[in-house]
Amino acid sequence: MTAPRGGEGTAVLNASGYVVARRLATVSSKVTGQVATVSFEEGAAVEAGQVLATLDDALTRAALAVAQRQQDAARTGLAEVEVRLAEAMRERDRLRQLRDDRLVSESALDAAEANAASLAARLETARAELSVAASGVRLRQQEMDDLVIRAPFEGVVISKDAQPGEMVSPISAGGGFTRTGIATIVDMDSREVEVDVNEAYINRVTAGQRAEAVLDAYPQWRIPARVLAIVPAADRQKATVRVRISIDELDPRILPDMGAKVRFLAEPRAGETREAVAAVPASAVVGEEAATYVWRVEDGRARRVPVVVELEEAGSRDVLEGLASGDRVIVSPPATLEDGDRVRERKAP
Repeated sequence: MTAPRGGEGTAVLNASGYVVARRLATVSSKVTGQVATVSFEEGAAVEAGQVLATLDDALTRAALAVAQRQQDAARTGLAEVEVRLAEAMRERDRLRQLRDDRLVSESALDAAEANAASLAARLETARAELSVAASGVRLRQQEMDDLVIRAPFEGVVISKDAQPGEMVSPISAGGGFTRTGIATIVDMDSREVEVDVNEAYINRVTAGQRAEAVLDAYPQWRIPARVLAIVPAADRQKATVRVRISIDELDPRILPDMGAKVRFLAEPRAGETREAVAAVPASAVVGEEAATYVWRVEDGRARRVPVVVELEEAGSRDVLEGLASGDRVIVSPPATLEDGDRVRERKAP
């Protein structure tokens, strides 16, 4: 064994997982149509509401023009009825005055009043027709807006899924010739790490607990983190519980779907310190997470010894519990090795 490395925290559990983005969306259109323009590329940063693509609007624009003409006709008809009703009401009032002077008959006045009432009813109908026509225009305008595909939130485009001329649809159609998405956008501020923890050791993890994450791409970089949440459900097939880890300070090098290892740290008690007692070659440690052990050599025989270790660094691992300074361990033990087997020490050349 070698001398232990200095550390800033004691690991109570190790787990592996991946970097994920909690806010990720495949953006599609609300309607089926042909892509007319695409205004983004992979890796581009987009703002919320930014136009990503447009669909062909020839038919919808023509339908909008028809609806607008229908609205204009309804408005003209309403104006005509309003004029005719005003004239009928003036005629009715004049006949009422003449009837009081006994210059016209009651039947003439009744006819004038019936005409005014009829035109008042037609006025209500014309107003309703204008309202329906206006609703038709708004509907067509909404259909025009649906042909413009916008970014739902601020993020980065990680996938460009359609090109001009292709058909897109919110549902799968066309026997595979129709795209169901335009782009995939990731909110880079929502990055975190998800790991699966063996359910036998989930009691060592608590919300808010300090942790360290190490990306497989950057094994020397320890990223400060904390337990964000423990998902309250277990996977019966794998006997694991999913744990979400929040990263204290996001960095552009942290990319979604990167592999990561997480070291859950113990919260130090007042006046208590815990340091590594030794460092052993990484190949001497067998097992995963908390169920790790080494083969210690005692009187020429192999003895299986459970140990608590930290993450691998530079080909070795710090041992926190289970060994004492000066203990000898077996490097790269064979899978067939059993407790009590006799071993022979190989002298270094």
